[in-house]
Amino acid sequence: MKRKRILVADDEVYIVHILEFSLSMEGYEVISATSGVEALRRIEEEQPDLIVLDVMMPGLDGHEVCRRLRADERTSRTPIIFLTAKDTPADRDLGLGLGANAYITKPFGPRKLIEAIENLLDDDAGDAAVGL
Repeated sequence: MKRKRILVADDEVYIVHILEFSLSMEGYEVISATSGVEALRRIEEEQPDLIVLDVMMPGLDGHEVCRRLRADERTSRTPIIFLTAKDTPADRDLGLGLGANAYITKPFGPRKLIEAIENLLDDDAGDAAVGL
């Protein structure tokens, strides 16, 4: 079985490093981006199995990246998790309404993210929307 590939997009480099380490230790192949534009480019090149997006990034924000991914038939069903400091109920509703499968707020424990990833990658349909 091939290793699952996860793209992590966050403009906070230390968050990217923490996630690269944590997810690699779980056996995932990790691709990273530090902006929305870079995330879209890497997604097109690498075709990840799941995408973790921050909302607040330079250039294109995570919301716009999510909109574009959901509008593209190649990525319309790829699971997306928002990992963000935007923690109001309205923020969560917006993220899930744009098509994200899960919404996790910072600060977070890596185990919480890993559990959400495992649940989404185990879900063949990839349609479960969860606000964690």
